[in-house]
Amino acid sequence: MAAPSSSGRVLTLCKQFQNVFRISPAINAQHCAFNLTKTQNNVFRSVLATSSWSSPFTSIWSQYRPLHTTISRRGLEEFFDAPENWGESTVKSGSPWTARQLRTKSNEDLHKLWYVLLKERNMLLTLQQEARRQRLSMPSPERLRKVERSMIRMETVVNERETALRLLQTGQEKGRPGAWRRNIFGYIYWYRFKEYAIPWYMNRRYNRKKFYTPKFVEPYIRLRIEKALRARARKIKREKESLEKLKEKFPQMKVPAS
Repeated sequence: MAAPSSSGRVLTLCKQFQNVFRISPAINAQHCAFNLTKTQNNVFRSVLATSSWSSPFTSIWSQYRPLHTTISRRGLEEFFDAPENWGESTVKSGSPWTARQLRTKSNEDLHKLWYVLLKERNMLLTLQQEARRQRLSMPSPERLRKVERSMIRMETVVNERETALRLLQTGQEKGRPGAWRRNIFGYIYWYRFKEYAIPWYMNRRYNRKKFYTPKFVEPYIRLRIEKALRARARKIKREKESLEKLKEKFPQMKVPAS
């Protein structure tokens, strides 16, 4: 009877040791976290005590503001037109931005204007898709073309400024120098120069590139140009026919000027 009682005591002691080892790491972690929080609070209080409210440290926190491009009072409503324009067949809109007007703007103003136009384009694309779903004509579809023209002109102005800055700094017009080359099929493309570790006459990879067009390819170049012109004429004809059919089906629709 003595053996079972001694073994039970040994098991009880082992369980107590296990509980101690399980609890002690958690207690140590809580103690460390409490000490770290207490240290941070003391440091923060000391900084506030040694600095006034007009110090740079407090001014940074006072000027902190999360970046956002959407009004907090509005959400998905910005993907749709204004409520006063709902159900209208025509919506008044101004003229697109010209390159002369955009050149007078600063880079910061162009950045802001780009996001304004981007949001307007997303709204108009949503309106266009909804009109297609309901099989109705989009009110004032010229607004989308005006926004796209303004964005294209803005990209042109930004590229002009980058090119001018690059010319002043490096004297090169392109970001990566190159030249117009013609391949063996008669296509003209912009070849961007690359840096190689060996001279060009020793570079087998560079020598495999043929920057010329053989004489027997010239007739096929003319045929390729004729094919492209015919495809373009067929596309224009199809667009005109589709517009005429839509005009017969929807007499109130305005035909865009060609």
